[in-house]
This record gives sequence, C-alpha cells and structure tokens, in this order.
Amino acid sequence: MAKQILFIFSLFLTTSLLAQKPQKVGYIDMQYILENVPEYANAQQQLNQKASRWQQNLDAKQKEINTLKEELANEKALLTKDLIEDRTEDIDIKEQEFRRLKKAYFGAEGDLFLQRKQLVKPVQDRIYSAVQEIAKRKKFDIIFDKSSDLIMLYTNSKYDISELVIKSITKTKKLETIQDKRAKKKKEIIELSDAAKEKQKERASKSVALKERIAAQKAAKAKKRAEMKKLIEEKRKAKIKAREEALKKRNQENEK
Repeated sequence: MAKQILFIFSLFLTTSLLAQKPQKVGYIDMQYILENVPEYANAQQQLNQKASRWQQNLDAKQKEINTLKEELANEKALLTKDLIEDRTEDIDIKEQEFRRLKKAYFGAEGDLFLQRKQLVKPVQDRIYSAVQEIAKRKKFDIIFDKSSDLIMLYTNSKYDISELVIKSITKTKKLETIQDKRAKKKKEIIELSDAAKEKQKERASKSVALKERIAAQKAAKAKKRAEMKKLIEEKRKAKIKAREEALKKRNQENEK
C-alpha cells in the first residue's frame, strides 16, 4: 500500500514537472532482466540447492519428532507419570531446536536471506549500474520498474529499456572477461619472466660454482706439482750431497 501511494505521488510529481518542461520517462522489467542474466540463474541455482539441503534436514528432524510423539501416544498407558513427563520434555526440547533451526535457515535474517544477499546483490548492483549508465546516456529523467509492486496502468514498449540493460550487462561482462584474460596473460608473462630470470640466476650461480671448482682443481694440481717438484729437488740435492761426501771420503783415504 505504501509503495502504491509512493507511485501515485511520483505520478503526481511527474505530471507537475511535465507542466514545466518535457520529461523523458522509461521503465525496466527487473524480473525479465534477472531471468536473462546468467549470473543470476547460477546464484539462484546455488540458493535452491542450499535451501533444499536445509529443508531436508528440517524434514528429518520433524519426522523424528513425529515418531517420538507416536511412540509416546502408543506407550502412554504403560508408562509411569515420571517417564511420560521425561519423554514429553525431550519432545519439547527437540521441537524448540526445530523452530530455532528453521528460523536460522529461513528466518528474516537467516542463512537463506544472507546467502541471497551475498549471491544476488552483485547481480542487482550490476543491473542498477547499467540502468544509471543508460539513463544518463539516453537522457532519461525517470526509470520505473515494471515488475515491482507499483501499479503501471499502461506501458509503451518503446520506452522499455530492459533489452538495453541486458546488452549493457553482457557487454560489460565481456569486457571484464577480456580484461581478466589480459591480466591473467600479463601475470603469466611476468611469472615466465621471473622464472626465466630465476633460471638465468641459477645458471650464473652454477657457472660461478663451476669456475670456482675448476680454479680449486687447478690450484690443487699446481700445489701437487709444486710439492712433487720440491720433493724431486730435495732428492736430487740429497744424491749430490751423498756423492760429494763419498768422493771426499775416498780422497781422504787415498791421502793416507
């Protein structure tokens, strides 16, 4: 009722404005647009799947409660007063839990409401953005929603911009997909470049390590050669000294 009053007030205001200057008025069919936006269909499918699982859980709990009630009714004549009270209390607790869970799933601020807000709101925001962009570009003064509770007694299809909104959303989605692909490709190029740099760095590191290893091997061989040369020289000198001492000894013996 409040929305109808608001619509009537809007018509009155529009009529008043028309007396001052021409107004360009258009409308959309929100339900039609949503049905033709793939993201909305996907979001609705996810919501339906979750709602179905939640309902199955509630049905199982309700079946359990009904079974307990039937068993109590059938066995009541055989039970003591205390047992009847205990089992009745158990049933009451399960019914309270059932009501709490139902509210948590499907209440005004329940999981379904929050999930719908999370999944559907981005789609609605996209539609509103498209409507605003078209309204500014086409110079519309007022855009109504045909599928709302507002009563539109007559509509001329030439003022229906629903198809323009769908095309705008589709175009925006395509641009976003292209941008995403470009961003992904750019990221891949950067990653490949980084990988190439890392490989180059690794090759340089291996080259340095190889050069160091070769230099160490050369130094070890040079040291070994030097030690061998020194040993040979020491042996040569020892032989010369031994010969000289032997010669000196013979000379001394000959002099005697």
